[in-house]
Amino acid sequence: MREYDLRVDPYTPGLGPETELRSLLLWLREDETVRREARGRIRSSSAIAAPGGTPMGSPGFDLLQLAVGSSLSTGSLVFSVLQWQASRRRPPALTVRRGPYEITLTGDEAGDPEALHRIVAALENGSGDADPDEADDGAA
Repeated sequence: MREYDLRVDPYTPGLGPETELRSLLLWLREDETVRREARGRIRSSSAIAAPGGTPMGSPGFDLLQLAVGSSLSTGSLVFSVLQWQASRRRPPALTVRRGPYEITLTGDEAGDPEALHRIVAALENGSGDADPDEADDGAA
């Protein structure tokens, strides 16, 4: 199992972190490629939450934790997240963390194969350098 933490930038215009993360979780549960291999829950990130909640007024439910099975590639997960962003009227910036590595997705990466390749490599290998023997580009 691999674990990912996803956070919406609380300063991005939109519906607020909790609503956006609930939308993303629903999207992932409906995605045929992802739903069998990913389990998620939305919770409070006490390290991020300031007294009084986030800038959008949320009580602090600002973190989506995903546990992903080994048969789902990082590329497939990133691709599904980018599809969700593309479906939003105002796509929020989304920070994806795996271990000590963090990547911010703005939605613009969906149209840039090189950027997508670097993102997947960074989350798989912990660097921006793709190693074809280690990284799975997860092309869907």
